[in-house]
Amino acid sequence: MKLTILGCSGSLPRPDSPASGYLVEAGGARIALDLGNGTVGALQRHLDPFELDGLFLSHLHPDHCSDFGALTVLRRYHPEPPHDTTRRKLPVFGPPETQDRLTRLYAPNAAELAETDLGDVYEFGGVDVPAEVGPFRVSAFAVDHLCPAWGFRVAAGDRVLAYTGDTGPCAALEELARGADALLAEASWSDSPDRPDGVHLSGRQAARVAKRAGVRQLLLTHLQPWTDPQEILREATEEFDGPVEVVEAGRDYLI
Repeated sequence: MKLTILGCSGSLPRPDSPASGYLVEAGGARIALDLGNGTVGALQRHLDPFELDGLFLSHLHPDHCSDFGALTVLRRYHPEPPHDTTRRKLPVFGPPETQDRLTRLYAPNAAELAETDLGDVYEFGGVDVPAEVGPFRVSAFAVDHLCPAWGFRVAAGDRVLAYTGDTGPCAALEELARGADALLAEASWSDSPDRPDGVHLSGRQAARVAKRAGVRQLLLTHLQPWTDPQEILREATEEFDGPVEVVEAGRDYLI
């Protein structure tokens, strides 16, 4: 399984990275986990976006889904698409209201909103049951964030990637990450007792999840632009004995 970091900036893009978006490939199939600001541009450096086989959205904050609008323009208006996108619809899996919310993101006014639900080029599905796309089996775990949000456990063959999405500490994270080959964990800010509950993880908290879940490798992502990556890395390595890395946009990781 190959993981490509399309973007890893938390809350908004950084000068050197789009917001959250991750390309996962195995057995000739390709799925994306989240599609935040700027990620469709980055995706085109690695893959023709028409070749995506599935899109999984952890939640509907803009830094995780706003480039869905750009993808929609591509799928609806490219003058020479490689296939008929109305016949080969892209499966999109997300929280309740995903289709309605993303249609509103795309439609510029009430008149256009009344005429489209984007079902012409997408097949929308929920995250309440595991989804199978090619060799991938993707299970969703409800996590603790400011809005309905899920983490994803992505299995292909004997390899497992766990992705937290956005979350504060919660019991679901250990189940999500149990025995995974890699945990792609948000670590938005440095550790402090003053941090609010149910928002984000620190580097220390992400590492504690990795340790308790017995993961092989910890990959830290979603650092906010004002967060010091060296501080996050220091916190994580103090808690987790395995390989730890703060990911970078454009990098590939073999899981």
